[in-house]
Amino acid sequence: FEAAAGAEFERSTSMLNADPPDHTRLRRLVSKAFTPSSIEALRPRVQELVDAMLDPMAERGTGDVVTELAFPLPFDVISEMLGMPDADKEQIAAWSGAVVKTLDPIISDDEIVAAIEGSRAMEAHIDQVIAWKRDHPADDLLSALIAAEEDGDRLSSIELRDQVVLLFIAGHETTVNLIGTGLYELLRHPDQLAMLRDDPSLDANAIDELLRFVSPVQMSRRVVLHDITIRDKTIPKGMFVLTGLASANRDPEKWGPTADDLDIVREGAAQHVSFGSGIHYCLGASLARLEAQVAIGTFVRRFPNARFAAKPEWNGRINLRGLEHLPIAVD
Repeated sequence: FEAAAGAEFERSTSMLNADPPDHTRLRRLVSKAFTPSSIEALRPRVQELVDAMLDPMAERGTGDVVTELAFPLPFDVISEMLGMPDADKEQIAAWSGAVVKTLDPIISDDEIVAAIEGSRAMEAHIDQVIAWKRDHPADDLLSALIAAEEDGDRLSSIELRDQVVLLFIAGHETTVNLIGTGLYELLRHPDQLAMLRDDPSLDANAIDELLRFVSPVQMSRRVVLHDITIRDKTIPKGMFVLTGLASANRDPEKWGPTADDLDIVREGAAQHVSFGSGIHYCLGASLARLEAQVAIGTFVRRFPNARFAAKPEWNGRINLRGLEHLPIAVD
């Protein structure tokens, strides 16, 4: 099973699995849609989506933050950016959830089988979407990727599919955890919640502090390209390593004696490593920040008396740790 899973995911040509020069070429062709100005232009639309998602909660006086806000918001945003046709969200969510389980350091045989099946189903779905988009081009990211050309370079059919799969999965999976777990932690820290509710100017720093505090991605994988020594430990070339992003985000040598405290006015909060670093720094960092700022900021001010309505349910993942359900009363 492990060999089968390895073969299935090693064959991906996505940026996530590439080094220069391939990584440089692929990222250059995709990155034009993720400039700070392009992302900021999405703010009004993100606000519209958030308001519409919170309206039913307001009417009922209750809701599930994860299923009604944290999941659908980034899913809808990346779908609109790509120009994806309407699809079965629950089915795609199941495929995506199975695929990202392979990022965990421990995975069962059944989960490996589900991940392989989910990956193949997702790829088949994206292939159909690309074929449809070739006949229905529009002003969207997927049309731009299909037509992408820079210095005479285009994405191959497989590269195109793999980048879309990556953007689609990465474009919502981690942000779900940031919004859902972020609101969970704010509700557990009423002093921080009150401070954010009363001062919208704190939104940007608060989201970076939540990124540090909850670490939506707990660890990142790397393969050592040459021998490297960290303190008195040498890691040899070719070694597969897991870097503990969540651990670094709570390292007292960096963050001091309050490393384990949530502090939305923390100076230097944006120096966390939740988006990685270097050439593989998360392409969607600005988008994730924007979505979380609008979603969390709007929620805490629209529902000042929000509180837990039932025990939260965690998603059971090790790496992309987050909540599956967060029942909230908002009356």
